[in-house]
Amino acid sequence: MRPVDLAREHGLSTQAVRNYEQAGILPAAGRTVHGHRAYTALHAHALRAFLALVPGHGHQAATAIMQAVGRGATEEALRLVDEGHRLLLDDRRTLQAVEAALGDLAPVPQERGDTFIGPLARRLGVRPATLRKWEQAGLVRPRRDPRTGYRVYSAADVRDARLAHQLRRGGHLLEQIAPLIGQVRAAGGVAPLESALRDWRARLSARGRAMLRGAAALDAYLSAREQASGGPPPP
Repeated sequence: MRPVDLAREHGLSTQAVRNYEQAGILPAAGRTVHGHRAYTALHAHALRAFLALVPGHGHQAATAIMQAVGRGATEEALRLVDEGHRLLLDDRRTLQAVEAALGDLAPVPQERGDTFIGPLARRLGVRPATLRKWEQAGLVRPRRDPRTGYRVYSAADVRDARLAHQLRRGGHLLEQIAPLIGQVRAAGGVAPLESALRDWRARLSARGRAMLRGAAALDAYLSAREQASGGPPPP
């Protein structure tokens, strides 16, 4: 097979195929008597596996997986696949925690939302210093009373503090919580985020399905390598 034969199946350029070979994603090609690259069915399996792995694992991880296979380090490649599934599971757990935290937030009427740091800290069961730390991290943005300089938490601030509290209890870091709080503010509250959460769930499901397709293609490539070498490689 010529580079163009591999490239045509996937709508790639011949240079892309050569680049994949140079990066160790594809096995090294043989050469014709005239010095041209000659690919085999094994290279076709490798290219299909790589392109199937990318949507679920990302380009960098898919490259590392294929490079490990190329070195004969099958166990390392499988570990990298497992790591991708672990990251997906972590994202699913984060989504569940966010959904649970948002579900626990009841609307707070504006006229009842204004409060000071002490009462809010007692309501949440945290120290005032914790609320000040959350403010430094951008999780809450209370205004200051112009006469006393005291922090005044509006209904939106109370909502953000409660959401931060729920996520912190779930083990999430402040830097992980800040983008979500920003989304809540940008959406104008919790309710408009339902669509974003549906999209998030759909993306995770699509990623999971992509990982399944990638695993099937990788298994086919590993089987083709075993057949070409006359048996399974050592672990």
